[in-house]
Order: sequence, then C-alpha cells, then structure tokens
Amino acid sequence: MLQDTMVAYRGRVLLELSTHTGDSDGRQQDSIRLLPRRHRLGLCAVFYSATMLSPMSEPLRFELSIGNHGDTGDTTCHPAASATPQGHPLFDGNRYYYMPWHDSKPVVAVTSTWEDAGQRWDGQNLLHSVGERLVILSISLPCPPRVTPTSTPYDLHVPSMSHLCHLHDPSIPFPQTFYISMSLLCPISTSSPYFLHVLHMSHLCHLHVLSCPLHISSCPLRPLSISCPLNPPPHPLNVSLPPPYLPMSPLCPHPPHSLCAPLMSPHVPRCPQAPGHLHAQLRVRLWLGRVAESQELPRYLEGPLHVYAEMYENQMKILGKWSGRTLPGHPSFSDVAGRAGLPRERIRPPKGWRWDGPWAVEPPRRLLPAPEAGMDEVLEEVYENQSRQRGGEWGPAAVPSTDVAGTAVPPKEEVACPQGWHVTDDWRVEVTGAVDEAGWEYGVSVEAGDPSTAWHPKEEMYHTQRRRRWLRTRRRDSGAQGWEQDADVAHSPEAPDKVWEYASLWGGRFHPRRRAGDVCRRRCWHRLMVPELSSSVAAIFLLEGTAVRMGVDGGTEGWGSFQLRCYLFQALELKPHAGAAPTDPVAHVSFVHVSQSTRVLPGTLDPVWDQALLFHRVPLYGDPRGVRDEPPAVVVEVTYRQWAPMEGGHPCSAAPPRLQRYPLEGPGGPAGELLAAFELLHEAEVRGGWQGGAWGLPEPDGAVARLSTPPWRQGTFSIPPGIRPVLRLMALEVLAWGLRGLRGRSLLPVRAPSLEVQCGGQILRIPPITNLATNPNFPINAFLLTLHLPVEEEYVPPIRLRVLDTQGFGYRPHVGQACVQDLARFRREPDGEEQLPRPRVPVPGPNPGTTLSPPLLVPAPSLEEEDEEEGDWWSKFYMAMGDTAKSHRRTHRDSLKVYGCELEAVPQFEGLQDFCQTFPLYQPGGHQGDDPVPVGEFKGLFCLYPLPEDPGVPPPPRHFQELPPSQPQQCLVRVYIVRALDLSPRDRNGMCDPYVRVSLGSKTLGQRDQYVPNTVEPVFGRMFEVMGTVPLEKDLRVSLLDHDLLPPDQEIGSTTIDLENRLLSRFRAHCGLPPLYRTAGPGRWRDQLSPSRALEHLAHTRGLFGIAERGPPTYRHPGAPRERLALHVLRAWNLVPEHLETRTLYNSAQPGLEQGKVQMWVDIFPASLGPPGPPVDITPRQPQSYELRCVVWNTRDVEPGDINAAGQRMSDIYVTGWLDGLEEQKQRTDVHYRALQGDGSFHWRFVFPFQYLAAERRCVLPQKEHFWSLDETVLKVPPKLILQVWDNDKFSADDFLGVLELELTRLPRPAQRPQDCALKPRLSPWPWGRIGGPPHFSLFRQKQARGWWPCVVHEGGTRRMAGKLELSLELLSEKEAEERPAGKGREEPNAYPTLQPPVRPDSSFLWLRAPLRALRYAVWQRHRCRITVTLALLLLLLLLLNFIYSAPVTVALLRPHERNTARSH
Repeated sequence: MLQDTMVAYRGRVLLELSTHTGDSDGRQQDSIRLLPRRHRLGLCAVFYSATMLSPMSEPLRFELSIGNHGDTGDTTCHPAASATPQGHPLFDGNRYYYMPWHDSKPVVAVTSTWEDAGQRWDGQNLLHSVGERLVILSISLPCPPRVTPTSTPYDLHVPSMSHLCHLHDPSIPFPQTFYISMSLLCPISTSSPYFLHVLHMSHLCHLHVLSCPLHISSCPLRPLSISCPLNPPPHPLNVSLPPPYLPMSPLCPHPPHSLCAPLMSPHVPRCPQAPGHLHAQLRVRLWLGRVAESQELPRYLEGPLHVYAEMYENQMKILGKWSGRTLPGHPSFSDVAGRAGLPRERIRPPKGWRWDGPWAVEPPRRLLPAPEAGMDEVLEEVYENQSRQRGGEWGPAAVPSTDVAGTAVPPKEEVACPQGWHVTDDWRVEVTGAVDEAGWEYGVSVEAGDPSTAWHPKEEMYHTQRRRRWLRTRRRDSGAQGWEQDADVAHSPEAPDKVWEYASLWGGRFHPRRRAGDVCRRRCWHRLMVPELSSSVAAIFLLEGTAVRMGVDGGTEGWGSFQLRCYLFQALELKPHAGAAPTDPVAHVSFVHVSQSTRVLPGTLDPVWDQALLFHRVPLYGDPRGVRDEPPAVVVEVTYRQWAPMEGGHPCSAAPPRLQRYPLEGPGGPAGELLAAFELLHEAEVRGGWQGGAWGLPEPDGAVARLSTPPWRQGTFSIPPGIRPVLRLMALEVLAWGLRGLRGRSLLPVRAPSLEVQCGGQILRIPPITNLATNPNFPINAFLLTLHLPVEEEYVPPIRLRVLDTQGFGYRPHVGQACVQDLARFRREPDGEEQLPRPRVPVPGPNPGTTLSPPLLVPAPSLEEEDEEEGDWWSKFYMAMGDTAKSHRRTHRDSLKVYGCELEAVPQFEGLQDFCQTFPLYQPGGHQGDDPVPVGEFKGLFCLYPLPEDPGVPPPPRHFQELPPSQPQQCLVRVYIVRALDLSPRDRNGMCDPYVRVSLGSKTLGQRDQYVPNTVEPVFGRMFEVMGTVPLEKDLRVSLLDHDLLPPDQEIGSTTIDLENRLLSRFRAHCGLPPLYRTAGPGRWRDQLSPSRALEHLAHTRGLFGIAERGPPTYRHPGAPRERLALHVLRAWNLVPEHLETRTLYNSAQPGLEQGKVQMWVDIFPASLGPPGPPVDITPRQPQSYELRCVVWNTRDVEPGDINAAGQRMSDIYVTGWLDGLEEQKQRTDVHYRALQGDGSFHWRFVFPFQYLAAERRCVLPQKEHFWSLDETVLKVPPKLILQVWDNDKFSADDFLGVLELELTRLPRPAQRPQDCALKPRLSPWPWGRIGGPPHFSLFRQKQARGWWPCVVHEGGTRRMAGKLELSLELLSEKEAEERPAGKGREEPNAYPTLQPPVRPDSSFLWLRAPLRALRYAVWQRHRCRITVTLALLLLLLLLLNFIYSAPVTVALLRPHERNTARSH
C-alpha cells in the first residue's frame, strides 16, 4: 500500500465457501464453477461543493477512482476524465475556504469492467425502495384499531394491508425479485394481533435498516475513493466510500429526481491518526451502473453537461523573454500532470464527438481568487508618508501614499468603493499602538525614497521619515450576490497573454501572481465538444482513454436562494484540554461555502451561547424539491478540538423547530453534545410550504418575509422565544459529604482539596478539607444555590464538579472532575419530604379491603407450633433456597431473604445511596476511552426543586437539615462468607482450590491453607471480624484465590463493598432485621440497638405512634412484648431484612468478564453504640461418626442355583454387604454349602463405620479422585445398606441370587415371620396380627430393628422376590460403639449379641474335602433300599455266573475219575 495515498488497489481473490454437517471426507475439490459474466460499468460523480478547506496557495483538484480505474498515478489503466479542474480555494470570510464551483459543477466519469452482480443489485435496490416507501407511508397510515377480545387477525390486518396497496404502481411491472422482497412482509402480517402498531413504528424502520448489510455483502465492487491530490501531490488526502446504494437498477421504480444515489457529504480527515479533525467536506452525487443502461443519466444531472478538451501551454523565461520553443526537459504542450501532449492545432476530438467552438483560454475566475472573496466586511488602510525638509519641518514625501509594505497606492481621497459595497464610516487615524498622540511613527531611511526598516513612537532629531495609518470600513451590500464577485476579474478572456500561472522551476508549485525569480509559466486552453449522434449510452461514458474535463452548467435557472437559521443554545459535557483549565469554547458553523462563529464564552465547559446565526441568501444548486429531500450538511466545530456533523437541515413548516441534542466527536471519541436547532428556508417558498405533494407558485412574501427576525441582544441575534427553552427559578441544594481515594498528579499527594460545583453558569465553591488523611469529609456539608434552569428536562444542563488541591505558594492543581447528568432523579417537590413509604397493615374485620394507618395492629401469629428444634443457620438457609430436604424447619416464619444480586442492586434500596451518592472523578483532559480509570470519588447528593417567583412567598424548607456527624468512627465489621457459585476454573482438571481473603484498609484476613479442594462451587461457611475506621477504610474487598502447590496463588475474582454507604443508608443496611426477636438460641438478636431503640430513632424522623399486639408468641426464646412489637413495625417499613446477597466476582486481568458469584453478607457495628451481639455460627455442618452393625441370621426361600448328582436343587449360599459409596468396606459371610430349598443359617455380623450428616440425611464420603491427588473430595450419598445373596462356585463365576437395599432413613418395617415377608406388606385379617406404626421408619431414630426383608431380582424392568433375609440392624454412635465393642463375623469380642455357630445339617460341607461323605449324603440316604436289592441281585448273579463258569471244569474233572473207577471195577 502506498504510504502517501494510504489507498491502493492490488486485486481480488475469488473464493467459494461451503459448509456442511458431518465429517470431512478428506477429498479436495479441484473443479469450480465458471466465473460470472463481466459487464462494463460506469461511475459518474457530480461535485456540488467542497468546503471547510484549509488555507493553501496552490491550486486544488479532486479525483474519483474505483479500484485502479480513474487513478491518474496508475499507468496500467486507460486515462479517464476522473479529476476535477484545478482551482484555488476561496476564503468564506470567517474561518474556512471553499472551491468556487458556483455556476459550473465539475463532473467526472470512470468506466471499468467487473463481474455482473445485477441479480443482487435489483433485489437489494427493490428492498431498499420498499423500505423507504413503507417508512414514508407509515406516517399516513391510520391508527391501529382497538384490540378487543373478539378481534380476529383478519380484522386487524386487512385495513393496513389495503392501505399499503398504494405502494404498487400498476404501470410498473412486478419482477420476480420484487415478489421475493415483498414476501418478507408475509410473516409479519400473521405473527401478532398487534401487527398494525408494529408496522407503524418498528418493522418499517427495521426493514429500512436491515437492507443495508445486503448492499455491503453482495456487491463485489471495490470501495470508491475520492482523493484531493495537491499540485505537486506530497500528501494526497482521500476518503473511501462503500458501494451501498450506488448500483442503479432499471427494475426499481425510482422517482424522477432520485435516479442517482442520494447526495453524500463525506468528510475528508486531515490525517488518519487524527480522526477528529476535518480537512474538507464534499457534497457529491454518485451514479454507478451498467454503461448499457445509462441512457437516462444526462436527464437527471440538474443542468446541461459540457465536455471540454483541455491542454496546457508551457513557456520558459530565456534571456529575459518568454519562449516556448526550446524547453529543456519539458514539453511545450502538456496535460495537467505535466505529461507531454500535442499542440491544440493537432488535437482531434474522440470518435463520435465533434468540436463546438474554437479554443479559448480557461476563464481566469477559476485560477485567480480575489483577496476579499467571501468577506462581508473589509478594513481599508492607507499610510500617509512625510519626510523631513531642509528646515527641519515635515512635508509630503516623494511617495505620499503607500501600503504597509511601502508600495505606492492611490491617496485615500481617490480610493473608490467597489460595486456591491458601501462605506460605513469615513477615514480616521489610528491612534492605538506604538504611535504618538497624532498617530505618527518615526523612522530613518537608508536611501532617499526607501521606507524605513524600523519605526518608533517617539520623534528624535535624526528621524527622516514618519507615517500614520488611515482606516475606514466598508461592508458588502445585503442584496449583492457575493459569490458572483468572489473571483478577480481584472484579467478577462480577451487578454489571454495575462492569464498565466508562474513557478520558479518545473515541477514546483504554480501561483497566479508573477514573482521575482519565476522562470516558468503556463496557461490552460479548452475547447467544447459535443457528441455527433445520439446514442443509447450516456455520452460521458464514451470518453474512455481520453482525458477531458466535464461540468454541469447551472446558469441562472438552476439555483435557489435559501436562508439558514442556526439556533445554538448550549454545548454540554465538553472535554477539556489535557492538563489545562477549561478552554474558551466557540462554535463555528459551516454551511456549503459560508460560515459564521458564535461569541466566545471564557472559562466554562458547558457554554450557553443562546445565539442565532443567520445565513442570508445562500445559493444552492438544483431543484428546491431535491434540496428539501437532501439538504446540505451543517457542520458545527466547537473550538478547534471537537466537531460534530449534523446531516440535513429543516424545511420551513408552520411549527417552529425544536432544540435537539447532537453528539460531538473529538480525536479521542465522544466529546460532548450540542443543544441546537436548524431551519432551512426557501426565499420563494409559499405560505404553508410543501402541500399536496407539489410546490406552489412563488409569492413575493415568501417564508423568509413572513418570519420575524430573531431578537437582538447584546450585539448578537438570540434564539426566538418559541424555540428557546423556558427558564424557571430553581433551588439546587448540595450535600457535599466528602472526597474519597484521591490520587495526586506528578507523585504529589493531595493535601487540602476543595470542590467547585458549576451549574447553569454559576459556581459554588466549597471550603477545602483541612487534612485529607485524618478526615476526608468537608467541614460544612449543606449548601444552597439559586439559579435559572429550563423547565424541560432534556434541556437542563448537567452539574459539573471540579476538585482542586491547595499546594504551597498558592499552587492549585486540578485533581479531578465529574459531570452529573440526568438531574431529573434529584428533582423534589417543594412540599415533599424525602422519606420511606409508610407501611399499610391490613386490619382483620368484616371489610378485608380496608387498611389502617397508625396506630398499627400486629396480627397474631399462626396457631401451628414448632414441635422440633430450632435448627442451625443452615436450616434457615436451605429453607430460603427451597431445599426442604436439608432443612429442619417446617414453616417459613423465621425466614432468610436471599437476593440473587448485590444488595446495592436491589431496586427498593436505591443502591444504598439514599443519603449520599458516589460520583467517580476522572483526570481532566485525559483520554477517556471505553473504560476510564477514576482518580477519586465524591460523596454527596443534590436536591433540585422550584422556588416561588414572588419574593413575598416564603421558600420551602431545606432538605439537608438533620445530618449525622461527619467525623470518622471505629466500626467492627463481620464478614460472613457462605459459599461461591460457578467459579472460573484455574486448574487443568477444570476445577480450582479456592480460599477466601478479606481486606479492609491495611488489614488482611484469610489463610491459604483453609481452602476447599477440587471444586467450582465451594461451601466456605466462614466469618471474619476486622476493625476499621469509616470512611478512612470504607472499601471492603473480598477476594477468592486459587491455592497452588507453590505460591503465588492466582486470584479468581474479587468484589468491593462500600461500607460507608451501608452505614449511612436510611434503610439500615449495616445489620439486617431478623423476622423474629429471640434472646437465646442460634437466632439470637445480634444488633447493638434493641428493636425499641431502633424504632425510637426511626420514629423521631418519621413520626410513628400507637403500637399494639394481638396474641402471645408461640416460638422459642421470645423477647419482651415491647421489643417484638418494635421489630414488627421496623419490618413494616421495608428496611433491609436479614439477608444473603449474591455478589459477582471480577478479575482485573479480564475486565468485564464474570468470574463467578459469592453469597455473603456484612454486619457493621459502630463502636460508639456499644458491644454487638454474638456472631452467627455459619460453620459448615460436620458429619458425625456412626457404626452400623448388621447380623445376618438366616435365609429362606432363596432360589437354588445348582442341581446335585441326585437331581436335587441346592445352592452354596453366602451373603455380601456394604454401604453405598463404601464398596471398599464390603464384607461377606461364610458359605452355607448344599443349602436345600434355599434355607441357610449364618449368624454372621457385619460392622460398617461411616460418617453421617444428620441435617442433610447424607453420608459423607471423603475420597481421592486419583491416587496421585493431593486432596480429598467429599461425596454425599444417602445412607443405604446393600446386601446381596450369591451362589458359591469353585470352577466358575459365582451366581447372583438376589439383592436387598435398605435406606436407613426410610427403612421398610420388617416382617416378624418368614411367611409374612413379601414385596408388599400383607394385611392380616386379625387385629393382633397387624403391624403397628407407619410402613417406614428411620433407623437413626429407632436405633434397632430385626425381622425378615425380601430379596429381589430385577428382570425386564420388574421386580420379583428371590428369597428372604432375617437380619438384625443396630445403629450406634461413635461413643456407644466404643462402649459396646463387637467384632466382625463371630470374631472377638463376640458380644452385643453373642453369636453362636449356626446349626446346619450334616450335609452342609464342601464335597471336595470329603468325597465319600458327599456320596453318602447324595446317594445312600435316598437310594439305600435300591442299592441293597441291587447288591443282592448282583451277588446272586455273580454266584450264578461263577457256577456256570466252574461247572464244565468240574464235570471234566469228574469224568476221568469215573473212568478210572470203572476201570478199577
């Protein structure tokens, strides 16, 4: 980017962005859509005026560019007619300079090629047009109909929509884009029955405003740049304009006078680093659109368009003569930039153009400004010169009349008055200054005829010359058109040899007057061009590649004479200079090419000028209707530091204009406000102004003629009574209590500050504080100031405070200042007293609607008595928070008020600033910015009320009469920190380890080891006591810090409490009032004053009497009846009750961001009132140690989980148990093996120690989140005993059989017999079999329980009974457990009760240890008969088999024996 222009176009990047839900596939899309079609666009600008210019001697020109097109310094684009002709700014006679574009307005045009965005231009222009017409028609819409219960949306919408049908012109076709823009109104018409009212005011304006972002976001063009390069351009100044509202759409129905964009008044800054300074104000009309659609553009330029070809003839002085033939390094003919060009004889018109007339020299009026241009009054001077003659007498000098430089001028008798001027007084001698009595001053000339180099007021013998100054004043005629005479016409077009610009070197600055040493000169030639044939394109866009000059000739018919009336009443809240006293403000008003200034008011920052500035016969170019719709801007510059543009004037109307507040902008941002009104009147305006949509015929007595001239006061015009605010005599009472926290400047402490109160032009000086370190309060506190202020609240000036310190040698530096606005909050009625609202107590009786003022009757309390203990403070807290589970209270009688904000933010307590308010003081002249840092505080209050105009009527009584003592006092401060909410985490685990630190003055309380670990919502429950001196130590700071392993600790957030406001407030914010008066217990009265003494103090100022009570109290520890009644009356006055406030924490490292909240309250006890009551114990509830002893006796009907070898269903039952959250203390019984039918016997004791919080009915479980964690966290769970029945398996996982969960605080009543145990209790038909008492009870109350409870199994969301457990439960405190020890299971000490081993059947053993025994019980006992018969049969079978097996052998053995026998025989 170029450093000299600060604007340079480099190019554009075409991007296409798309978003979609889901994960990215990681693929890259290489293909893109084709670029949109490019069109040739034309940009045209008509410069109406350039005002508020700085004085300069070189000519000035303005340049228009879009991108690189039109930039004369860029050689990459074709040349274009993008620059205005050069001209010298003229002085307006007051302060500024302006360009003399009176009868001819410069026109520039630039063509360029861009992508087509017409589809978006049409839509946005149509939407903008609809919004403008809706806003205009909303004024004439009928009032919304009255909404009744029977009204339908149709009844409410149709009248308005039928009236809006006038928006559509039947002759204009509706394009599709227009239907889209009109569809935006459809949801509005059916959304609410209040559509008509919303349409009148809200939605129309929103539609008008919301169309703006569409222009910026959819237009692809580069911002337009208007620069004013100097010649030569060392530092061109520029201003960029965005493209909104510029693109012209042929589909949009434009009115005839608004085809182009509205007249803009951009402000050209002096430099980017000083945004509050102006260099120029431009009034320009822009047109941007397609060149093919520009055929209608010349019709709306408000005058004929002239196109000139121009060239510069250059000459150089050679040997004393001007010559243009041999110019080393420079051409004889060039353009305005000095580039070589052709002679005028060789220049040809562009294609499609022809010459219309010969070459002519540029009119000298454009180049040579008159020295008196723009002045209304001129002081003429002529010096009369005399020389000493031979005899010593004085005689006429050789040159009798000269100017101040010694140049000969005509004598004063021959000086004629120019045309259009008149002489107001005759010639007179100036006798003021360094002259003698006759006005002569004396000197010595070196050579005869030369003027003296030094002049002296006293005559000496060696003086040879003397002179005196003659003066006269002439003024411009009121009827003369001064702007027509603003140029020097001594040189005319008939004398072209004199129309030259001179310079010492080529490339230097040219000036209109010839000087000694000038060797270069040039003059401008121009020739008129006209198009040869008519074209469908505007002729100005056919000049691409040709540098020409264009202008709109207004002639005499394109002008209108107007009068501007500026009513400047007052400037408010002006920002002073840094380190200086208030300046002398003056307002400079600039309107087109004229300006005026108000009178200077010294020593104030709220100047009341009350002055009317009249701008007579101001010529404005264009149709008066266009001036009415788009009036020129009025710029008001206050002094030389602040300025404020007020866009638009006010047309003449029957009603006078009204003063309005206009913001002032300075180099550092907002610099105050201006209370003013502006009125623009047409000289030929008819009576009644604009009527019926057309202008009437002009009458001789126009608007100016029928309006009276503003009154003339003290040499200036003042504001007329109809516009000037009505003043009223008012009394301003000031309660100046003191100053707090003042910081001196330049390391000097503040010693004895004083205060100045300024309002309405009057200053009240308050005596200084003698010693700020010991008593920061003023010695006198109440003051009265009488002044005249406007009746209307919006016109009332603010109160300005200034604090001055008193140093040595009379040095009084300015320490701080403040501006108090909105004085309506301090207004009081004359007969009203500032008091709290009187209580209204209902009286029971036949008419409940009546109320009774004092004497007061206190209603009797409720008949319900509190049958339980009062409980601790936390019960009251949880009851107030709505958590009844943690509270022991049944009623809200002794309630606690919990505020969700700071006590100062509660509306009914008025910020605790009812006695005195706190006004921050800021450094004078410092950079305020968004968040200025105050240098101190002022404690005080104001009271504003009217005074009677009749001096005989006595004034109303003063308000600030009975004031408390202003001496510092010792106070005991008790700070109760309850808990914190939503703290900002400081550790990596998303938690923090907060602890509290309380600071008051130089005292700091709080230990870093008393932190709450791993939480963002800690419960502190801590009370801090600290002694302090109020107001020397009034700011109580409560900070929460995060504990780290190694210091320093990070601050989470802090809050600051003003103790002085609470101590002085009439709402008794130093100690809240409890609802009940108790003399003992946790709710004991803690204030220093008893209720009766506090009521006496209140009755002394409020006038209370007649108190009675009905019925005795029913709560514990009641006090005396007098005190109870006094407390009730105090609470009826809506004083601060016993409360808990929620304060927001902030961190200076992150200003404005909430870091969490802390709930707390503060009690303040002055030492002069005696000792206070005991503090409230808010220590967090501590859990108590308990021991639960559970004896598992038997089980019944447990579902068997296995089948033995004999086919029997059995289980190896054992029971496990633990407390919920204490799984590490899980215990189990022994195993009852081979339990048939689910019957088991154990006689086993479980012992569970735990911590129990009785108030919350929760078990407290301290545990570490991780094994590496340094601190334990606390988990609170309900006390629940969990018992599970399992089937023991050796080679597989154990089988789950059932579970029993018993909540100790709501224990179901057990059954005494197993057959009565069920999921739902069974009601016995016999009275003696029914269970007495409720179905549930708390073990913490009953201590012991024994019986049968059912085990359940959850299946598919339902429960079914899976067995029964016989248990005995006993709950003992820690002390009782120590006195009656018992071991786990059947271990020693086996007592309370003593558990004997269970009697189990012989079959209950582990089969792996005795397999034969297992077979005996599994097979023999059930099948022994069968086994016996089987064995007998097997034996017989064996015998038979043995017989069969052995029979053949026996037979075989017997046969040989028989043979032998036979042989033997």
